[in-house]
Amino acid sequence: MTTTLVTPTSVAPDVFLQEAIDLAVTNISEGGRPFGAVVVKYGRVISRGVNEINLSNDPTAHAEMQAVRAASQVLQSPLLEGCTVYASGHPCPMCLAAMRMAGISEVTYAFTNREAEPYGLSTAAIYEELGMTTSLRHLRLVHVPPEITGQHPYEAWANARGIPATAFS
Repeated sequence: MTTTLVTPTSVAPDVFLQEAIDLAVTNISEGGRPFGAVVVKYGRVISRGVNEINLSNDPTAHAEMQAVRAASQVLQSPLLEGCTVYASGHPCPMCLAAMRMAGISEVTYAFTNREAEPYGLSTAAIYEELGMTTSLRHLRLVHVPPEITGQHPYEAWANARGIPATAFS
């Protein structure tokens, strides 16, 4: 078994959140959905993931799941203690459960389910149907509203399909 060492560095968390957003926007042009995620440990990117549901026909191929799977391979462990996930959108219940099971203690996300709703991208109804809340005892969820420097990923996704956001309301 090979050991992967991760050397700490000091990079502002905003940089990682912006990277997740950039991955989401880029993924749209490749036929994917507008979601990106980055797994960070000790201030270094361990892995990246984008939503590949449409490309792989795999309903579990969410950005966070892809990033967690890749991080487990890089670190050669299913336990990702000490890692933080930065996600472009609010993680769904499946992704939260996987991150919790992997030992991830914090997830920072840019866009809320309320912001995703007009585009048909919210998972709030799934939370409600499962009787779940987004407050978990061992996984800290942090919403950090981003300062959009380019195109909003959800708007870009709707525009790429020629659908106005109001069509989803």
